[in-house]
Amino acid sequence: MLEAVPEALAGWESYYVIVGSSAAALTGLQFVVIAVVADVSQRASDDQIGAFATPSIVHFCVALLTSAALSAPWRRLESAAIVLGIVGLAGLLYAAIVIRRARRQAGYAPVFEDWLWHAALPIVAYGLMFTGALALVSHEHEALFLVGASTLLLVFIGIHNAWDTVTWIALSRVGDRERQQAAPESAETPAAKGSPELVEADRK
Repeated sequence: MLEAVPEALAGWESYYVIVGSSAAALTGLQFVVIAVVADVSQRASDDQIGAFATPSIVHFCVALLTSAALSAPWRRLESAAIVLGIVGLAGLLYAAIVIRRARRQAGYAPVFEDWLWHAALPIVAYGLMFTGALALVSHEHEALFLVGASTLLLVFIGIHNAWDTVTWIALSRVGDRERQQAAPESAETPAAKGSPELVEADRK
């Protein structure tokens, strides 16, 4: 006879409906952001995109995947723990890849805030998820809070990093407009228009 759905998972159903639906909606918005990036004259390299843009999509998708996994009708907590463990470990490996890309790219010098949100906090989030997976069977109450905090943190990380991308686009476009406005003025230099002495000579 099959066991009933664990009561501990049933209590988190509403939480993961909210987090999962939010992650799905934000994933769609991130596609719009990337499409707008293509219109900016300051093109980003593959390493820059891989380090500062793609991870936001990954974090949102992991939050959505975790929400779906913990909303599934598992009969045993061990099954959910295996899925969460794989996701958490894969996330830690991906965070290491992102750090390598950020160090390798040469188009932008990351500051402390970049390392915090793009490197340190994702490691914390995936580490919490992996730890929660390991403790899910023996300490299900505490472990589910770790996983819940990890999932919500991934959504917040994605929101912050997507906002950084949007502000970068806005500032880049302002810089483009200023350069375009300055270009006609620089073209009308004294050398281009003629010096006062040459103009006076032409009149004579």
